[in-house]
Amino acid sequence: MLDTVGTLARLGLAAVWLVSGAIKLADPGGTVASVKAYELIPDGLVSVVAGVLPFLELALGLLLVLGVGVRLVAVLSGIVLLVYIAGIAQSWARGLTIDCGCFGGGGQVAAGQTHYPEEILRDTGFLLLAVWLVVRPRTFASVDGWLIRSQPEPVTLENAS
Repeated sequence: MLDTVGTLARLGLAAVWLVSGAIKLADPGGTVASVKAYELIPDGLVSVVAGVLPFLELALGLLLVLGVGVRLVAVLSGIVLLVYIAGIAQSWARGLTIDCGCFGGGGQVAAGQTHYPEEILRDTGFLLLAVWLVVRPRTFASVDGWLIRSQPEPVTLENAS
């Protein structure tokens, strides 16, 4: 049962990264506007960060789909999600009126059109998926599982004959 929960968590988080990364990759201008709207990064680095984000998200998603390095990818996912949550929270605290740009769009919006609580809650849910995979990375249909199953059983006093 726990392997099933882990598999659903792994594939769910993978879907989040793949969709988010694909949307950002398809709209590089929107991604630049979104990163710039947070007003956290010097203008000279905005394009670099906006250019890297889609590929980072796609890589995390692909590794999770394949089940390669699940625990490590979950840790990296957790770090990225904490950065995203902190970015949204600081925007809210500073009174910025932006769309997070997590799944396309992004940039400035009219006052009253922000959805900070919902965005933080959503990303916290994704973070919980990552935490589950850090604690229990074993899942079905994963390269990690295949590699573990293909390892010969170590010789111990109990099984040596």
